[in-house]
Amino acid sequence: MSQISITSPKHCAKKGGVNINNRHKKLFFTFSTFFSGLLLIIFLVWLILHPEKPEFSLTEADIYSLNLTSSSTHLLNSSIQLTLFSKNPNKKVGIYYDKLLVYAAYRGQQITSEASLPPFYQSHEEINLLTAFLQGTELPVAQSFGYQIGRDRSAGKVIIGMKMDGKLRWKIGTWVSGAYRFNVNCLAIVAFGVNMTTPPLASIQGTRCSTTI
Repeated sequence: MSQISITSPKHCAKKGGVNINNRHKKLFFTFSTFFSGLLLIIFLVWLILHPEKPEFSLTEADIYSLNLTSSSTHLLNSSIQLTLFSKNPNKKVGIYYDKLLVYAAYRGQQITSEASLPPFYQSHEEINLLTAFLQGTELPVAQSFGYQIGRDRSAGKVIIGMKMDGKLRWKIGTWVSGAYRFNVNCLAIVAFGVNMTTPPLASIQGTRCSTTI
């Protein structure tokens, strides 16, 4: 006597569901393996090339005006022109500068409004000249500002800081990284004697800046 096996439709549906789930798992495993391998390759390339941060140097700072509107209000009018060089030290990595904001500072307080520099791309080991004309109109400053400036003038020099805040992206071949924030700090020593009344007052020497990413 032969044995007859009867399979219910519900049982067939369960088998079909198992096959579909297995297929989905295989597809998920294949794609996850592919993307994991791709990320690993990108990470290894990043480790091998390991881009160095850009270098900035302030070559000149010219002060055209730096005057308090009155001793009682402590409001400052300023006009300063900065010239600096930007260098990409990397041999195989380019840099996109997406946002650059520059302002001048004196003894920890901002003495000009922020100026925006146009975005640009910097190729391998390229050097670019950047200029910024900074102005401030009735900017509030500390009550001690007038005294400190007077003391520096008696000493024959004043130290002006240049601050830059921005965003950059690394370019390795055709791959471009996400955006990274960076900060640049420079110091310029400007001759500022009692007998020096004709602007501009120029910086004595250029200085290399510190860059933080």
